[in-house]
Amino acid sequence: MSPLIEAKGLTRVLPETVPVTLVKDVSLAIGERELVAVTGPSGSGKSSLLYLLGLLDRQTGGSLSIAGQEAAALNERGRARLRLESIGFVFQFHFLLPEFTARENIEIPMRKLGRLGAREMRERADALLDSLGLADHRGKRPDQLSGGQRQRVAVARSLANDPPLLLADEPTGSLDSHSSEQVFAILSALVRERGKTVVAVTHDVDLAARMDRRIHLVDGAVTSDERTGG
Repeated sequence: MSPLIEAKGLTRVLPETVPVTLVKDVSLAIGERELVAVTGPSGSGKSSLLYLLGLLDRQTGGSLSIAGQEAAALNERGRARLRLESIGFVFQFHFLLPEFTARENIEIPMRKLGRLGAREMRERADALLDSLGLADHRGKRPDQLSGGQRQRVAVARSLANDPPLLLADEPTGSLDSHSSEQVFAILSALVRERGKTVVAVTHDVDLAARMDRRIHLVDGAVTSDERTGG
């Protein structure tokens, strides 16, 4: 079985007057049911790598395949379709739309993909909220939720189209310790119980040590890729 993510010599250079290398010659393979931490100092290229893996940015060198599809061969429509079908995103700041309820925010990716009818979308959104302990908050807007609740809604939204891969950029970075632990437990359960793959950028060394694998970046390059205690 081919890896869910496979990168060979992946590179991203900003074409400034003095070119800036964000990601440098990264080669890695990430399979199913992996819980992976991406670590490194500020400015090391962690988020830049995540954006490449999530098809939110284009590489300037090397190759990248997601779920068996070569990214460079896809046009923008194809990349957008692959993102919707195969990748869910969770960011440090939830990016929920403030005018929509929790349920409506979760329905947005489903509406874009267009596979389900209105009733099915509503039922799936409610089921996701229920599974994350948010059954009583379906009709609330983001400003009526706590930080931890908003981040759990963001996790539910990332699962809307049932993607095999979740990419998280500092998902606990803006949360208190209790909410951070809740979010980590959810991400871990997605791997252990639902068979998802989660790749999370984090500055939290303790959190990274509890994941299955740690990829460490310095100056855009991978300096170590090792299994951890999990």
